[in-house]
Amino acid sequence: MTEIAPEATRILIVDDDAAVRDVITVLLREEGYVCTTVASAEAALDEARKTDYPLVISDVRMPARDGFWLLEQMREASPDTAVIMLTAYGDTEAAVECLRNGAADYLLKPPKVTELIRAIERALGRRRLELARGRYRRSLENRVKEKTAELSRTLHDLESTYSQTLWTLVAALDAREHETSDHSQRVVRYTLAIARRVGLPESALPDVGRGALLHDIGKIGVPDAILLKPGKLTPEEWTEMRKHPQIGFNILKSVDFLQVPAEMVLCHQERFDGGGYPRGLSGEAIPLSARIFAIADCFDAMTSDRPYRKRTSTENARKEILRCAGTQFDPRAADAFLSLSEDELLELSRPSDERPI
Repeated sequence: MTEIAPEATRILIVDDDAAVRDVITVLLREEGYVCTTVASAEAALDEARKTDYPLVISDVRMPARDGFWLLEQMREASPDTAVIMLTAYGDTEAAVECLRNGAADYLLKPPKVTELIRAIERALGRRRLELARGRYRRSLENRVKEKTAELSRTLHDLESTYSQTLWTLVAALDAREHETSDHSQRVVRYTLAIARRVGLPESALPDVGRGALLHDIGKIGVPDAILLKPGKLTPEEWTEMRKHPQIGFNILKSVDFLQVPAEMVLCHQERFDGGGYPRGLSGEAIPLSARIFAIADCFDAMTSDRPYRKRTSTENARKEILRCAGTQFDPRAADAFLSLSEDELLELSRPSDERPI
């Protein structure tokens, strides 16, 4: 099998002195390099735009634009190109400036053949290393993007599974109390609408929605004789019923992704004035999400039919929320709720196949 020779490295030589260009060209061609020569920095930049040169050898001092200008332009236009600077002056400051600005090396003219070849080999070697590092970095970045997208899909699928599980659980609880799933969807939608008006960030809304959805999960620990009793509860029965926020909290607190909803469940029966249960919290001591939910739950209760009473109108329910602002309800959350129009509340109350969380 015939081996294909590797392509010779192209080098662009820039010097206003034709004799210097010719000498360097002859030397480098003997070493197997393909050389192109130009007499000015402007011509060099034009040539570099047309052809990819791994290496440029440029004089520092030239008429019009000098080597410093070319070096700066090459850093911007072709950052992968290595640049070796040549000068006839033993100017230490110029050498330092060249290297600081990204030159691969700096040699005095006329350069010794061995020094020039070694400088070229070093510059090309560093260039190959930088290109390899760049390819590796891009490969890693692509892999990270792919893995991130894969993880995002997995997390989305997992969240969807969690959500489906929660909705199924709540549907079972609703069925136990002879409620429809519309009730659960409504209180979640009302809660999220108020939370947005209050100004909670979108990132917080999934937890708030889950807390609203699971607010009565603790009723799983309340006996049917009490939970489903059609008549008035006795004081003893009320004592049992009021345990459901704590029961719900105890159920959810060990689930990592339900820590915030668990606290909301624990506090959803607290009142702004401190007259609620189970801990008698008041004001800002009650989580904002629970203060928001208290209004959503009360509004849904007032505007829904019950076996022992008919629903009230949206207008009357809004008046009751306003009347209880500052006592039962957080005034800030009440204002946010009252900023929702009757048309918006009507739209939120309508059954939908699309779950809010």
